Amino acid sequence: MQLRNLALLAAAGIAPSVNAAATLRFSCSQLVVERLDPLVNPGENPSPHLHQVVGGNAFNVTMDPNVHDLPSTATCTSCTPVEDFSNYWTAVLFFKARNGTLHRVNTFGNELGFSGASGGQTVYYLTSGKATAFKPGFRMTVGDPTIRTAEELNRRYKYMDFTCLATSMTRGGQTTHFPTQPCAAGIMVSIRFPTCWDGKNLDSPDHQSHVAYPNGYACPSTHPVVIPQVFYETYWDTRPFNNKAEWPADGSQPFVWSFGDKTGYGIHGDYVFGWKGDALQRALDANCNSDLFANRINCPTLQTQSLDQANKCTKPRTVTENLDGWLTSLPGGMPIN
Repeated sequence: MQLRNLALLAAAGIAPSVNAAATLRFSCSQLVVERLDPLVNPGENPSPHLHQVVGGNAFNVTMDPNVHDLPSTATCTSCTPVEDFSNYWTAVLFFKARNGTLHRVNTFGNELGFSGASGGQTVYYLTSGKATAFKPGFRMTVGDPTIRTAEELNRRYKYMDFTCLATSMTRGGQTTHFPTQPCAAGIMVSIRFPTCWDGKNLDSPDHQSHVAYPNGYACPSTHPVVIPQVFYETYWDTRPFNNKAEWPADGSQPFVWSFGDKTGYGIHGDYVFGWKGDALQRALDANCNSDLFANRINCPTLQTQSLDQANKCTKPRTVTENLDGWLTSLPGGMPIN
């Protein structure tokens, strides 16, 4: 079983430094796509750039943990574990055509088990042994939308990359920048969060300093508490944009993040913990090992729902703006650089 798990982990593109004891994997369908960011820009409606959000429908413009308890406020979740009302979000991908117009790229369900999902992303919680579940009010980000070089991304962060999918089974060949050629089966974006916590702060001013990467397999003394690795896989349906006659005339790649990054190095993700009670800790303690090729969470301690049920949990947009069709600029007028 251990050898099979290692092979499956390699196939899933999981960081080689993670020798997983628990491999919790599940689908979260699209909840909403809109210009809100209650973590980085709390109270701003709209926020500067567009996000795609999955998880519980308690997502809103502020999400103050002192007054906004996700499990008791949400009435549904777009994730298959029904006790997970967390919110997970990333920026949105756009295609910039040769004529300068832009079109939003949709997400689609992971074809390794979750093709029935209405977009969204695949979420993992990974451990290499005993780990402490997050506490109510915990939140964090990883990545930095201002980064524009591989050197800075690699210096500050680990395991943030793009996979140009030839088929749904493609793994390997990851890059930290946008793929430079058409990808027959779409682009998979992988975002992995740090696995060490200071044990005290549920957040920090930069939303990152309270967590850290391990030194090898050991957490640093400043962040001694081992937490599970939260890991997103987002599948972007770039297939409608594979005609190179519509790509820039200079031969450059045509994709841009919703915050104006045309390099890909500004890749980042946001996480707000919202599991009900001790559900996540139970799953970690049980060392649940989900199937990495099918919709089988393999975790009897958790209650789950079908993909069809998860698809029904959506949230109406609160920001009124055109996000569909061909646009002359990014939402919010974000400059491309």
